[in-house]
Amino acid sequence: MTQRVEKLQAWMKENDIEVSFVTSSENVFYLSGFYTNPHERLLALAVFQEKDPFLVCPGMEVHDAKRSGWEHEIIGFSDIENPWDLVSNSINKRINGVSKVAIEKEHMNVERYEQLTTLFSGAVFVSAEEKLRKLRMIKDAKELKIIEEACALADYAVEVGVSEIKEGKTELEILSAIEYALKKKGVSEMSFATMVLTGANAASPHGNPGLTRVQKGDLVLFDLGVVVDRYCSDITRTVAYGDINDKQKEIYDTVLKAQLASLEASKPGATAAEVDLTARKIIADAGYGEYFPHRLGHGLGISVHEYPSMTEKNQLVLEEGMVYTIEPGIYVPEVAGVRIEDDVFVTADGVKILTKFPKELQIVK
Repeated sequence: MTQRVEKLQAWMKENDIEVSFVTSSENVFYLSGFYTNPHERLLALAVFQEKDPFLVCPGMEVHDAKRSGWEHEIIGFSDIENPWDLVSNSINKRINGVSKVAIEKEHMNVERYEQLTTLFSGAVFVSAEEKLRKLRMIKDAKELKIIEEACALADYAVEVGVSEIKEGKTELEILSAIEYALKKKGVSEMSFATMVLTGANAASPHGNPGLTRVQKGDLVLFDLGVVVDRYCSDITRTVAYGDINDKQKEIYDTVLKAQLASLEASKPGATAAEVDLTARKIIADAGYGEYFPHRLGHGLGISVHEYPSMTEKNQLVLEEGMVYTIEPGIYVPEVAGVRIEDDVFVTADGVKILTKFPKELQIVK
């Protein structure tokens, strides 16, 4: 964590930023090792160019912050205290005459911004997001190992889901079996709300599982992820229950072809746009371009959606150490919905595929 704070401090020095006031749970965790969801209470990490940083959190969580390994000052506050008074005192002990402050503009609410403008009267506020995103975009060996564990559990979850498919079972019944099996393995949190969608529902990219029952001839789509030590995985697989028709098979084969080609195109030096367009062209050439409505993928780490964004407009050059998803899909209402998604780690000459569950069309009898 010390190296991460030092990288932020180096950026601050380069840009004449006296204070960075980091407030999102994910970025506080990235820099400090301490994670909490403070709900409406204040959570923040204040970083200075030279002075020691400090962490502010609800008083009931100070012990947990210490156990996380954070070695600098921790300011805890009770529900009847004004934390901003405590923040002001700690800042004034460290620095005077602040002219530029970095904040997470996309995360901070207006009330807290106004508090900071009072603390730093006349200061210019700049965004810390871009720097923090770039820092988090490149994963180290420890981060990769955790994500691999999360991916292995995601593979297991899909395996459980496929084994639960039976005629007449509802989406929610299958979903609950998946999450119960994961709970027995010690998983306490999913990366996002698990999706099990069957038949026509699978043609909704972000559908909501419900009481729809699996029927013969359905494509069943699983989209889920598991959190391990605050790092996320994200996998999608689509399987058939019983024999499917030729159009459904054509859609599946097109998505698989696009996904495999995008994996092949992923390597250092390629751009996110090139990888996205590799899949998009295959799907468009097959006549389904209008039915692929979303980006090819997204970065993955502490957040299930982080940088880079794998879009046809993003000219970001891929680098070794990035982790992102490759998840093309085709969604034709009342016909079929298919998405195939893997998590990948960029290596020196390509990618390492972290999610291993088979992608060839599986027909569950």
